[in-house]
Amino acid sequence: QVQLVESGGGLVQAGGSLRLSCAASGRTFIGMGWFRQAPGKEREFVAFIAWSGGVTFYADPVKGRFTISTDNAKNTVYLQMSSLKPEDTAVYYCAAKYGGPWSTVRVANSYAYWGQGTQVTVSS
Repeated sequence: QVQLVESGGGLVQAGGSLRLSCAASGRTFIGMGWFRQAPGKEREFVAFIAWSGGVTFYADPVKGRFTISTDNAKNTVYLQMSSLKPEDTAVYYCAAKYGGPWSTVRVANSYAYWGQGTQVTVSS
């Protein structure tokens, strides 16, 4: 009933840019988040946007470099990544959030559905 499909990952040189997409279907959610997980590390919050478009949140390491946006007509959320660093290398996941206060957008367990992930690799 609910499906999230990420795309746009790949290999990029440090300082370069990449745009990730996540197409959603099946339900209406309060908003969408992006998380990432590097080998041997915990999954960490990256960014969140409400479907209304008026509320966004970013993790400190990506502020000023990443931009989250939506195309509501396509039920798609994007993550524009610029000035990429090797530390950004990870599998990136989009996730759908259904309800809950804004204070929980950084908490992975508060999201109801997850995509399959897309690999982002940043070389030096």
